[in-house]
Amino acid sequence: MEKSIELTKVDNQKGSSYRQIMKATSIFGGVQVFNIIISILRSKIMAVLLGPAGVGILGLLNTTILLISSLTNFGLGISGVKDIATAKDSNDGSRLAKTMAVLNRLIWITGVLGSLITLFGAKWLSEVAFGNSEYTLAFVWLSITVLLKQLASGHFVLLQGLRRLKDLAKANMVGSGIGLLLSIPFYYYLGLEGIVPGLVITALATFLVALYFGNKIKKQSVPLSIRELKWEGKGMMTMGFMLSLSGIMVLGESYALRVFINYSGGVEQVGLYNAGIALITTYVGLLFTAMETDYYPRLASVASNNIKANELINQQTEIALLILAPVLVGLMVFIDWVIIILYSSEFLAVNVMIYWAFLGLFFKVPAWVVGFIFIAKGKGRLFFWNELISNLYLLLFNIIGYYYWGLTGLGISFLVSYVVYLGQVFFIARTKYQFSFQKGFSKIFGLQFVFGLLCLVGIKILDTPWMYILGSVLILLSGYFSFVELDKRLGLKELILGFFGKK
Repeated sequence: MEKSIELTKVDNQKGSSYRQIMKATSIFGGVQVFNIIISILRSKIMAVLLGPAGVGILGLLNTTILLISSLTNFGLGISGVKDIATAKDSNDGSRLAKTMAVLNRLIWITGVLGSLITLFGAKWLSEVAFGNSEYTLAFVWLSITVLLKQLASGHFVLLQGLRRLKDLAKANMVGSGIGLLLSIPFYYYLGLEGIVPGLVITALATFLVALYFGNKIKKQSVPLSIRELKWEGKGMMTMGFMLSLSGIMVLGESYALRVFINYSGGVEQVGLYNAGIALITTYVGLLFTAMETDYYPRLASVASNNIKANELINQQTEIALLILAPVLVGLMVFIDWVIIILYSSEFLAVNVMIYWAFLGLFFKVPAWVVGFIFIAKGKGRLFFWNELISNLYLLLFNIIGYYYWGLTGLGISFLVSYVVYLGQVFFIARTKYQFSFQKGFSKIFGLQFVFGLLCLVGIKILDTPWMYILGSVLILLSGYFSFVELDKRLGLKELILGFFGKK
């Protein structure tokens, strides 16, 4: 009898964990969709009001400021979440208060540092970005945005680390919406002269919204000496620095590949690749961003316990695959229409690259989920070397793939890279933390990957009407399998019936 009660408790805990994963993914999936809509609207408005030259200037200014921020924020937006989540789950109020105080001080220091570098390097930045000093004053004003963005990031870190997901979602959506609305008048009335004021007002709006929701958190006043700041903040800064280096490596790999494509195939090929990778990383990748918001702090809070971490990683991987797989199969079938809607028929040449890359996403999901264990455990150096090695062979595979097979080769190299990367992170996690995939994952991954593979084969060998028929059947099978498996974990039928019953 006692054994039966214990098993019931375990099942209830698992169900609760699965529901938490699904709830967070749905909340922040909606946020990411909203942000993408805002991004599309902003791009359209900028194109109409500023023209190609204005969009180019805006892009160069934004890219330069993003680079400065990446170099000076020390990755506190990620490492801070881990420390806040860990302190929260320690149930030690004084520890949490001190961690929050340390984070706040470090956010100010790094924000001011980035702002000063932009301010005093304004002339140099203008010459590097534009080849002249005409935009020196622009960078002087934009130094304000570097500080405001880092301060806003501090509030977002607190909301995420404390898992105040609704407030975090509201802050993201409200900040994006208000920023867009306030910047439009500057672009409309001032044209190119309104670009810098528009960027400043957007950063200010984001900061004020973040401040409003951040101030809902009760904070204790904690005295903090310079020695304590150094001691308490060392781990956060070290881990954050490693994360910053990793981000720079990703940017470097991306830049080097685009240069190679431009040199070998021309600027049109770069444009096609950009469109394809945007579909893969931005639109499909919104699921990864949505999951990360809740998953990372939850994993950080149990990272010291390998058994609990193993359980959470498997649960997150299962839910992610069950949500993403039917979407991937559907996109593979109708990718031509998606490309035409989002871009134009001139971009259809990138579809073969996307087919292969979508298969690669089946491997990226578990690799991405498992890889978070290195950050959650605070193993900055291990994370750095893991990412350095993976970025090196990703670049190598991409160059080889494009050299021999063009855009199709880039899709194949994406698939091969993530097969290798999954094996890499699994080997490290198993060796160091006794990680293993459970039977539930193997079943889900195996069957859903077969659906994806059959879809690719059908696209390759069947004519258009029959390809759509087979594809539609595979979408239904993948969707039905996901529904059944999600129902086992979440009680999906009961939730749906309960929702309509309330109506």
